[in-house]
Amino acid sequence: MMTSRKKARLAFTSALLLLLISGVASFLVITRLLNSAKWVAHTYQVEVTLGEIQSLLSTASQARTGFVNTGDPSTLSGFEPAKKHIHQKLTELRDLIRDNPVQQGNSLQLEDITLRRIELLDTAVQIRKNGPIEESTMIRLSGENVSAASEFNNSMNAMIGEEQRLLQQRSDLISALWNTAKGILTAVFALSVLLFWIHFRLLTRELAQREETEANARSLSARLLQLQDEERRKFSRELHDSLGQLLALAKMHLSVLIDKNPEDELLAEIDKLLSESVTETRTISHLLHPPLLDEVGVGSAARWYAEGFAKRSGIDLNVDIPDDLDRLPRPSELVLFRVLQESLTNIHRHSKSTRAEVSLRMVPNGVLLRIRDYGSGMAPDTLRHFRSTGTRVGVGLAGMRERVREQGGQLDIQSSPTGTTVCVTLPVPPAAVNDDPFQAAASADVNP
Repeated sequence: MMTSRKKARLAFTSALLLLLISGVASFLVITRLLNSAKWVAHTYQVEVTLGEIQSLLSTASQARTGFVNTGDPSTLSGFEPAKKHIHQKLTELRDLIRDNPVQQGNSLQLEDITLRRIELLDTAVQIRKNGPIEESTMIRLSGENVSAASEFNNSMNAMIGEEQRLLQQRSDLISALWNTAKGILTAVFALSVLLFWIHFRLLTRELAQREETEANARSLSARLLQLQDEERRKFSRELHDSLGQLLALAKMHLSVLIDKNPEDELLAEIDKLLSESVTETRTISHLLHPPLLDEVGVGSAARWYAEGFAKRSGIDLNVDIPDDLDRLPRPSELVLFRVLQESLTNIHRHSKSTRAEVSLRMVPNGVLLRIRDYGSGMAPDTLRHFRSTGTRVGVGLAGMRERVREQGGQLDIQSSPTGTTVCVTLPVPPAAVNDDPFQAAASADVNP
């Protein structure tokens, strides 16, 4: 079965393909339209050339008529240049219609008639140069000239008509091509929009599924952290209530034996080991879930933990936590304490810092926990990925981030080669009092 991602990819690819096809079709249409412009220009050039030939013939004819009537040689000043230009225009005309067999035939006919008219004009000029022209000769030349002029007009009209026919044919073809292209482009555009819309809907669905999966994952992560805290509380209580009590009872019984045998070194060594075991058991129990956290709040629990951490690690720890810090909701206090634990553990394991600072104080509408060290800092690439995706870090930082997010807070980590600062801001309701009805029972479970 095709997944939503594959369907979205198929829709997107199909839309791009259709747009490519429409681009090719547009290119072809534009090319044909440009060609049509050339055809229009070609027809205009043919018509202009024909008009120039007609105009030059008219100039030559007027010069001939003036000379025949007056015999003044000055009237022939434009005759020879007109003849020369007529030959040039006939050559241009042959070049313009060389790709059209029909027009080539019309052009040959027009050229023959034009040359015949020029020959008639030359004949009249030559006769007049020898003296006055007889009336019968004049009538004959005039008749032949009128007949040639009529044939010339007919041939010219045929060429112009052929050009107009070709232009109309090409215009009709372009119009049909343009209408077809418009239909294709409209259909392709509409289909492309539809495919892009399908692609958008599929991506939206996939993003919604991904967000739902991420929400479920965060919920599961939060539930796992909650279960972890509950297990820690349970283990702390078990260590305190069972193992701690058994060790205390064993130490009491051993004290009786020591009183009866005060010189026995083995009993004294066993008593020392039992004392250390009781102390270690109490320490482990408190680290798993300090009773102070339930009894008097995160302020006292944080100070107790920080003092113990400084003694165990040898790190100079400056603690700034007010004695009158208000009680917070139990989930918020637990999150702050776990963040403090994880941050100080990271300082001890990774930062190589000899000193650190811890501050916890109330801010407008919330509480701010700040832990700073003066070690080597985090790698920039690791910090960048943690900020953007929450990846490429250990389980501790990831769990810290999930705990803070679950409570609606913000976790910010600033790091440089001179140290790292962890800031956690949690929102706190106006009445930030830990009035959990199960608080007393929880405290009683931990400290009977």
